[in-house]
Amino acid sequence: MTAVQKVAIAGAGVAGLATAIFLARAGVEVDLYDAQPALSTRGSGITLQGNALRVFDELGVWDEVSAAGKAFEGLNLRAPGPGAPVVAALPDLKTGGPDYPSTMGMSRPDLARILLAAAERHGARVHFGTRVTGVSQTGDGVEVEVDGEPTGTFDLLVGADGLHSAVRELIGIHVSPEQTGMGIWRTFVSLPPEVDRSELYYGGPMYIAGYTPTGDDTMYAFLVEAAQDRSHATPEEARRIMVEQSRAYDGPWNHIRADIEAGADANYTWFTRHLVDAPWNRGRVVIIGDAAHSCPPTIAQGAAQGLEDAAVLSELLVQRDAVDQALWDAFHERRVARAKAIVDASVQLGQWQLDGVRDADMGGLMFGVAQLTAARA
Repeated sequence: MTAVQKVAIAGAGVAGLATAIFLARAGVEVDLYDAQPALSTRGSGITLQGNALRVFDELGVWDEVSAAGKAFEGLNLRAPGPGAPVVAALPDLKTGGPDYPSTMGMSRPDLARILLAAAERHGARVHFGTRVTGVSQTGDGVEVEVDGEPTGTFDLLVGADGLHSAVRELIGIHVSPEQTGMGIWRTFVSLPPEVDRSELYYGGPMYIAGYTPTGDDTMYAFLVEAAQDRSHATPEEARRIMVEQSRAYDGPWNHIRADIEAGADANYTWFTRHLVDAPWNRGRVVIIGDAAHSCPPTIAQGAAQGLEDAAVLSELLVQRDAVDQALWDAFHERRVARAKAIVDASVQLGQWQLDGVRDADMGGLMFGVAQLTAARA
């Protein structure tokens, strides 16, 4: 007997789709609502650490994910300037355990496609072009309004609808993402033959320049700068800016620039952070993933933390027989402090750079995070 029989989920991102898979596979009736008209086919890449890969295996999609992405071990640090020499080759801790690679890169649209197919295969009903606009709770259920119309009563509503979560606002949690002071240019390009793992360049005109393989012939590349208003840049201007800002970086960046000049898209977003203090639920409505916490991608744990939220929440809902305070206490005990540690560490790495701290123990901080995430949530 599960604690829920009928669940609504807002948001078809990683956390929402993972929750849908876990619950639908356990026999729960799942309706997922997403404001996008269809699953996005656009986007750059994503870096996934071992703890995320472990959850994919629990979801039953690891074989598909591993086939679609590019697994690798370790991280190279390169110096800016002529030749871009490798100055350090760092090992990665296998945070998912010995059965998984330490890191994988893949296309975000490919990951979304795999998760959506699995959710639907297990019986979840996914409704695109629909938005949760209202909630009204009773003692043992929550009435959900979609696009201004009542759509039914559910045992639980999961708000996995991202940074600017509508569900978060609907239940009176007025916490919003805050800028951290950095902005990032991203592009999706072909894979240079000499790149077989993530590489980062510290120094030069950017705070960070880097790239991650996402397949046998693709990768995404990025430049991190002081946050600016780039909202008025046309696609052509965006490409020109990214090309010019990357000229201090040699080696594989020459290949990246050629692809951008040939028409690869350049996209810009700001780094943000937020963390909702416990509790993440209000009665029978709970927020997870980017709705509850977000951080800069400096440690590449954003998607992994959303996946862990989904795994822990679903485990409790499937293994227990009531949505009660004991369930919520167990959920928050396992998730809030862990998410806070990831948010704080991710922000700290960026802040050290913004402040020009030369003796910051970045390696020690990242190793501490790796040890934390190696333990199951």
